[in-house]
Amino acid sequence: MSADPLADLQRSQPGVALRIDWVGVSHLRQPLLVLDRSHAKQETVAELTLAVDLDASARGAHLSRFLDILAEAENELTTRTAPSLLAEMRRRLGAQAARVVAHFPYFVEKRAPVTGARGLLDIATTFTFTDRGNGAEFLMRATVPVTTLCPCSRAVSDYGAHNQRCDVKIWADCAADGDAIVWIEDLVELVEAHGSAPIYPALKRPDERHVTMQAYDNPAFVEDVVRGVAAELDCVPGVQRFAVEASSDESIHNHRAFARIGAPLD
Repeated sequence: MSADPLADLQRSQPGVALRIDWVGVSHLRQPLLVLDRSHAKQETVAELTLAVDLDASARGAHLSRFLDILAEAENELTTRTAPSLLAEMRRRLGAQAARVVAHFPYFVEKRAPVTGARGLLDIATTFTFTDRGNGAEFLMRATVPVTTLCPCSRAVSDYGAHNQRCDVKIWADCAADGDAIVWIEDLVELVEAHGSAPIYPALKRPDERHVTMQAYDNPAFVEDVVRGVAAELDCVPGVQRFAVEASSDESIHNHRAFARIGAPLD
């Protein structure tokens, strides 16, 4: 007698009875809908990981169900939808814990400081939503680029000073109930206030002059940047824990300089 071609092998006993922390699908590229401070919602494209834990008594997880659940949520991942999405993952896959991780570019409109030239600045962003049976947890990671000008270089030079591109990475453990939204735009503005000058997608000559002089007037070490950002993050409603790192691509050295406050959050 031939084997059942539709046998549910995931429900069979495993050869080794060990609990699996996370099993699921990764590197899944999908359109994604996220909240936008200025336009209510923003469409982007994300690389997703969806996972659940697996009991030692189960051989496998039904991976196709992850895509079914995501499609039913209409590819929206926000603090308003994530709790129900995670709960459905736990229910449909018989799991104790569920997690969704989304890496995506978030676009912030920037206007040049003098001419008002418009452009979109992409912010590398990661949302991680986790539910271990006690409600949803939300971790946001955002990397904001700024310009920094070296205070030491300015102090010792007869003219000029060296500038660098500085990436400021924030890990923020946020409220996941939708009541206290931590906007990505707020994090961008907070970081820009502590760099030497913001980064702009589009600049005309009057804008370049303005930004160059702005940076010269506001020199900052990576230490200055992380301290300033951390002091303000500590007061942001909805941020429960955080870490911040500034890393500059040095213009006169073949290395990067960095400073970090707090351990990166998982």
